[in-house]
Amino acid sequence: MNKWSAEKAHEWYKNQEWLIGANFLPSSAINQLEMFQPETFDEHTIKTELKMASALGFNSMRVYLHDLLWDIKKEFLVNFEKFLVICDKENIKPMIVLFDDCHRSNPKLGKQFLPLKGIHNSGWSQSPGHEIVKEIHEGKLDQLPRLKKFIQEVLSLYSEDERILLWDIYNEPGQFGIGENSIELLQHVWDWALEVRPSQPLTSCMHGSIGEKIIELNKENSDIITFHAYESKNLESIIKELLEIRRPIICTEYMAREFGTTFEFSLPIFKKNNIGCYNWGFVAGKSQTHFGWETILNLKDSVRKKILFLKMKVSQSLKFGFMTFTEKMEVLMIKKK
Repeated sequence: MNKWSAEKAHEWYKNQEWLIGANFLPSSAINQLEMFQPETFDEHTIKTELKMASALGFNSMRVYLHDLLWDIKKEFLVNFEKFLVICDKENIKPMIVLFDDCHRSNPKLGKQFLPLKGIHNSGWSQSPGHEIVKEIHEGKLDQLPRLKKFIQEVLSLYSEDERILLWDIYNEPGQFGIGENSIELLQHVWDWALEVRPSQPLTSCMHGSIGEKIIELNKENSDIITFHAYESKNLESIIKELLEIRRPIICTEYMAREFGTTFEFSLPIFKKNNIGCYNWGFVAGKSQTHFGWETILNLKDSVRKKILFLKMKVSQSLKFGFMTFTEKMEVLMIKKK
């Protein structure tokens, strides 16, 4: 089956609340494997933090899965169901991400890395990982049946589940130096997803992905247009460009205070243009994405900047019952929206 018509996409979007949320990883997990593996699944923290999100007025969260979780399918599905039940109780509809080209390659199940102190996202795992992506690019296809099974079985199992908002099939294909080598896997993933054709919309971001062919492929196949924007100077120009596609638009990553995409700056623009929005990160924790990207490039100089980069420190402050004046203003801005 093909992608939705523009009319169907707009009808779906019209039936949603204005979407506002965050990219969610519980503060006790370093990556998507640790979030859902049975040894480290932290139901209490997930409940606590999603309750905080709901109290802020968030109605959706963007959450990453991982292909290796399908190797422990039975245990994963138990925990994923618990997660969906918690979301439903808090009136939060998650956007589910399936593959990702960012950060650590060669992911493994089991005990995950401990955080490297002061380093942004030091333990996040690519899915399926650049080694496999390169093999597929080179015509070595032995991993394809396993990856197809993951994608199609997940989509089929939850195809009619109204608790799930949307499927983001591949986060930032081409990132972290892999470039257009991701095009073959991305094409496969689109083909597999469209064969299932779940009742929820499908997407993969345009801005945020790397490579003209990759971006064009995502544009051609996405029911809903999604993008990432961390620099305030680019936000309105990106929106202007994407409005020309004449489909609903959601910003699935933003909010880098250092680069100006604060809540105060960004939320009025999103609301004015009826664009859903998900800031990066929620409660500062093991993923450490409250530290800037430059800490990845310069591991010896990871001094924390005075201006927090990505994570919603406001949420951590809510958790412990204290907030600075600036943090209180951010909370009021989100609630006001």
